[in-house]
Amino acid sequence: MNRRDFLRIVKERKGVSTLAILFTLVLGILIGTLISRGVRAAQKQLKVSEAQELDLPAPAQLSSAFSKITKDIAPAVVNINTESTVRPHIQRRGPQPQGPGGGGRQDPFEDFFQRFFDFGPQGPQQEFRQRSLGSGVVVDKNGYILTNDHVVNKADKIKVKILNDPKLYDAKVVGSDRETDLAVIKIDSDRPLTVARMGNSNSLQVGEWVLAVGSPFGLEETVTAGIISAKGRDLGGSQFQRFVQTDAAINPGNSGGPLVNMAGEVIGINTAIATETGSYAGVGFALPSTVAIGVYNQLVKTGKVTRGSIGVTFQPEQSPVLLRSFGTDHGVVITGVQADGPAAKAGLKQGDVIVALNGTPIKDGDDLVSKVAATPVGESVTVRYIRDKKEQETKITIGDRSKVFADLLGSSEESSREEKEGTEAKFGITIQNITPEAANRLGLGSDVKGVMVTNVDNDSFADEIGILRGDVITQINQQPVTKVDDVLKIQRSLTPKSDVVFLVQRNQRGQSMTLYLAGTLP
Repeated sequence: MNRRDFLRIVKERKGVSTLAILFTLVLGILIGTLISRGVRAAQKQLKVSEAQELDLPAPAQLSSAFSKITKDIAPAVVNINTESTVRPHIQRRGPQPQGPGGGGRQDPFEDFFQRFFDFGPQGPQQEFRQRSLGSGVVVDKNGYILTNDHVVNKADKIKVKILNDPKLYDAKVVGSDRETDLAVIKIDSDRPLTVARMGNSNSLQVGEWVLAVGSPFGLEETVTAGIISAKGRDLGGSQFQRFVQTDAAINPGNSGGPLVNMAGEVIGINTAIATETGSYAGVGFALPSTVAIGVYNQLVKTGKVTRGSIGVTFQPEQSPVLLRSFGTDHGVVITGVQADGPAAKAGLKQGDVIVALNGTPIKDGDDLVSKVAATPVGESVTVRYIRDKKEQETKITIGDRSKVFADLLGSSEESSREEKEGTEAKFGITIQNITPEAANRLGLGSDVKGVMVTNVDNDSFADEIGILRGDVITQINQQPVTKVDDVLKIQRSLTPKSDVVFLVQRNQRGQSMTLYLAGTLP
């Protein structure tokens, strides 16, 4: 092949390659055009047949709604100032915050909510006047105000400040209920009072907006907004306290003020907060209005709250396995029967399972307590129970809870007297008789005898030897302790420099232990 033939072949092949490339490009453009037209046609068809245009929502009107509610409720919210006489060695302080890195002994029974009102001085070695702050809400035009018991129960004087009224009104306590930490006070006003509307907390839903109104840190008529975070929250206190939880900012001084829904109705009384610092941490608690209304009605009528009881104790947890072992899938297993109480007289025994009351099934312990407590004292109820896996019925006459459990609860006057004397203990502790609820909560059993430490003063004798709030004192100097009076008698026999040995029972991290704690009185 000569050079001329070689060049001719190369040119022919280049021509073929060029044509192939051109053909490929034309084909690609044609296919791309067809696909693009198809997509546009599909988009056009989808837009017409299926796609919905998005609507721009109107601006939320929450701010104006909050303003309207505040204007309505604020005049009914009052600032409460109290004065009381405090002696350093008997001072009953609120729970002290114990956080990571904080000083002091960690108390395993420390309530995780901080009481609101302890603003008094801490240290002078003589009597002094302690001033405390709180809130309340006017619920009756005749001057009746709903607040917390812990705001007013230690006060020698109670002063009430009303919005836009320079006068301070003297108030008196109409009645209080420590089980729910509620109290009613009354003022005589020379001007018409704005009354708050009470709502029904049973209608609350988690996520609803609410407002908290009160006097945090003494700043009157402060309004904060949040939502309902949870309902029926059990903080391990009284079984009659099931709180509404909110993230509306609540601080010291808010205690006793209202929690208000978007209808401007009071659906709770602000009572406690969960905090490691003593201030707002995003978790607050209010007693539901359904509870508050029931307590209020009894307090204004009789000055006290009477609750029904059948005289039985039970453990908080009723597991399906436990219930199945007794031959049922619901109900409450009785762990103890109060001697000479209504249940004992009707023949109920330990190990019986209460499954229904007046034909209504009993779901759990709270259900039983609420139904029995709401039944008038002296009224008979039909109790259906399981014994030896067989269903039986009996009639029980409802008793007065304070009398049925008199040895554990004591009468209101006796409890008040004992607590006052108990805080005068040389040991620096506040004590109370063990209630069935406390015994069950602490895992002590219904047969445990002793008194429970509810508070330990900082730098006191008890604090130095290691007594903690929640400890159960069963002996002092080898003498048995079964009630508050026993401690009072023993301490009266002691003098400075006396050696004191406590035998205490402590439940720490679910484990029960018995300890001897000893020291010499200063």
